[in-house]
Amino acid sequence: MLTEHAKRLADPVSGKLELTAVLDALLVDGLIAESNSTLLRSIALPANGKQSVEPLEKIAGSGWHSVHDPDIKINLDFLTRWLARKTDLPWMRIDPLQIDVPVVTSVASHAYCTRFNVICVEATEDYVVFGTAEPFYKEWQSELQRVLQKEIRLVICNPNDIRRYLKELYTVSKSVLGAKKDQGHQSNAVQNLEQLMELGRHGKLEANDSHVVSIVDWLLQYAYEQRASDIHLEPRREMGAVRFRIDGVMQQVYDMPAAVMAAVTSRLKILGRLDVAEKRRPQDGRLKTRNAESKEVELRISTMPTAFGEKMVMRIFDPEVLVKDQSQLGFDVREAGIWNSMIQQPNGILLVTGPTGSGKTTTLYSSLQMLATPDVNVCTIEDPIELVMPAFNQMQVQHNIELDFAAGVRTLLRQDPDIIMVGEIRDLETAQMAVQAALTGHLVLSTLHTNDAPSAVTRLLELGVPHYLIRSTLIGVIAQRLIRTFCPTCVAKAEMDPEQWHSLMAPWKATAPAHLHTPEGCLECRQTGFLGRAGIYELLQMTPGVKSLITPTVHLEDLRKQAYKDGMRPLRISGLGKVAQGKTSFEEILKVTPSPMLD
Repeated sequence: MLTEHAKRLADPVSGKLELTAVLDALLVDGLIAESNSTLLRSIALPANGKQSVEPLEKIAGSGWHSVHDPDIKINLDFLTRWLARKTDLPWMRIDPLQIDVPVVTSVASHAYCTRFNVICVEATEDYVVFGTAEPFYKEWQSELQRVLQKEIRLVICNPNDIRRYLKELYTVSKSVLGAKKDQGHQSNAVQNLEQLMELGRHGKLEANDSHVVSIVDWLLQYAYEQRASDIHLEPRREMGAVRFRIDGVMQQVYDMPAAVMAAVTSRLKILGRLDVAEKRRPQDGRLKTRNAESKEVELRISTMPTAFGEKMVMRIFDPEVLVKDQSQLGFDVREAGIWNSMIQQPNGILLVTGPTGSGKTTTLYSSLQMLATPDVNVCTIEDPIELVMPAFNQMQVQHNIELDFAAGVRTLLRQDPDIIMVGEIRDLETAQMAVQAALTGHLVLSTLHTNDAPSAVTRLLELGVPHYLIRSTLIGVIAQRLIRTFCPTCVAKAEMDPEQWHSLMAPWKATAPAHLHTPEGCLECRQTGFLGRAGIYELLQMTPGVKSLITPTVHLEDLRKQAYKDGMRPLRISGLGKVAQGKTSFEEILKVTPSPMLD
């Protein structure tokens, strides 16, 4: 219930917030200066005393700072939080990923919500929750409650956010409904294993239909805004699922009718220059678009036939995300020094290892970007080219014309290269060509799929590379993983558990930190406590001790122990260093890293 004291902020007749009352309340709370308040009243209020603008937006537009703390700006977020405290109502930042769009947009029309600048954010059988910046304005509430026959609950939201998401959510909902209506009957447009033949049914949804175009535009821009790394379009029997991968975790975004999803998939296949008619075999393509800041973003498209139609995954390659400096990648000073000394070698092989999605491409591109000066010729052979970089000469594998990695390296060797990047060493022939390139005076960077750095040596031996060539060409190996990092907004200090620390770090005799950090969860990170990711690394250097063990009968455990003795820190220990720095949690490190084998 709204208190009588809080109601003084609003006009008793209309229920709208009054500028003078809000300014008086802010003055009483000591948040604004009296001189500023007087000046704003004289500017904003005409002679008749009737306000012509919304009070919160007018005050926010003045650019004031809190009298208590000059670092705090009195903007709309600040004012709506203040209003929420005054009215004892929850404050909410609208998070589209947490909203069931088809449900909330069916509660009230776009025109009705726009008229009163309110937005439905949740709907259940018993109640609906509306976001508003005018909690005392009752006209729409009583009317809507009578129609819905449900309790209406209020949360305070930023009025700009309300306007923005009203437009976005109702636009996509309208496009989906319009597309569904145009199609006529969903089973006619989707091919799956349970396809039914229905006589007398007509209507087909075209990929170039304006509704479908709007859905695709919204989907891509929304993914960029939410920092998604992948977009998944997953067909189901009746409703297809749209999901984003954000900070390594899948998030449900939207459910749309199967026929609409099929049309969206076709639209994206057209944009990616794939064969729209071919739905039985997997296809790969790429698409270049622009984000809201007009910067180019590339997407790699992969399709796969499933029981209910084509599943599509789009991996997003944002140049600002893919090419970073070493501190952004997660290297500490020691690791950056070792890695830089490796990549500055004139010739030899450097390997980056880790599972899919561990950031290998980012590490390679960022390192090559450092090396690609005007006096150096950098050439790459990739499958596919992840990101087109002007500083490199990039070639793509084409299996249909027998241009594989090995043939690509053979070609690159005739191109007078200084540095060669091979997308992945998958077989003996590619490995042999990489070794040949290193022996003839080139620096070769490539990737392998192994769990840790020492395993890369045994993998090369298993492929058939002679041990003496590995000894003479391999400079080093870096294994890596990506960990989620704490949200800087809500991270807080926590008590240290010395036993847990010492049980994990005892062999390395690392001093326990005075305290740890823990995320509390906030609106910025969607209550997860994590925002963004960083790399953790295991760097294997080819020391004399390690080289002496590279024989045809080398045991991986012996190699690993010698590497530890020569200064290599396991992935888990590198990750626990991030825990000590307050950047992530014990649980996150234990989840993504293998246990160091010390026996």
